[in-house]
Amino acid sequence: MLCRDIMEMIENTYPKHAALEWDNVGLLVGRIEKEVQKIYVALDLTDEVIEDAISKKADMIVTHHPMIFSPQKQITDEQLIGRRVVTLLQHDISYYAMHTNYDVLRMADLASEILGLQDTQVLDITNPEQQEGIGRVGQLPGEMTVRECCELVKTKFGLETVKVYGDLDVRIQRVAISPGSGKHMSEFALSKKAEAFITAEIDHHEGIDANAEGLIIIDAGHYGLEHIFIEDVANYLANCLENMEVLKANIKNPFCVI
Repeated sequence: MLCRDIMEMIENTYPKHAALEWDNVGLLVGRIEKEVQKIYVALDLTDEVIEDAISKKADMIVTHHPMIFSPQKQITDEQLIGRRVVTLLQHDISYYAMHTNYDVLRMADLASEILGLQDTQVLDITNPEQQEGIGRVGQLPGEMTVRECCELVKTKFGLETVKVYGDLDVRIQRVAISPGSGKHMSEFALSKKAEAFITAEIDHHEGIDANAEGLIIIDAGHYGLEHIFIEDVANYLANCLENMEVLKANIKNPFCVI
């Protein structure tokens, strides 16, 4: 199947116009007329991902986070992004990113389903016409302590640790979740009457201030919540594309806590 046809299929489900205006989604490197027989799915386009895709003879890589955000004045092997672009082109690998369009149309609902939230609504509406947006807020299956909620998050997302701002013994039921960076989104969680907000990259002051306003913060890490993209998109591609081999990057947090 041609890369062009795979792109069309993806964009019928996750149209590029659903992405936020600052984002960079779609085909970022490679040929649209490339014949693809093997797709490799990852969260980030790291050197390790590229090497693994090459070793497994993948023709196309699909990631969540775009490797290219800012304008590039040169594409050479003397700088990080250029080196990766050169390597992809040398091996004729087409590279596609589906970022905030996936966040808006799938990631938040998927995270809510994994956590078992009920009666959900959009946390931050980015498309008022379609009532679409980033994050979800809803009810846990039952009231529980913050400590129990943390254990639930760790179990459902395969995590060893989470960071908490707030009293572990407080009982909660209405929670918001926004995989990826939740910076500056505490206000949306508060406005939707959430008692806890599960997200990532909450800085010191925002965590303290949100807690002072009555919102528990559970920081589960950017990778910690978003690695669900890999399994979900790999299954989506495998189900939609007959006779296409779909490979998945290993789930491995890019940092450790010691």
